[in-house]
Amino acid sequence: MAALAWLLIPLVAAVGAGLWGSWANRTRRARSDGPELDGYARFRAAMEKSHTGP
Repeated sequence: MAALAWLLIPLVAAVGAGLWGSWANRTRRARSDGPELDGYARFRAAMEKSHTGP
C-alpha cells in the first residue's frame, strides 16, 4: 500500500501541473499596449532630461 501512495504523489503533481498550466495559458481579453507604452515614453523622456551632455 505504501508503494501505491508513492506512485500517486507524482500522478497528483502531474495533474496539478496540468491544471496550473492550462489556467496560466488561458486566453484573456485582448487589451492594448497603451498604458505600458505611455509609461515607457515617460521613462525615456525622464532619462533624456537627466542626461547631461559634454
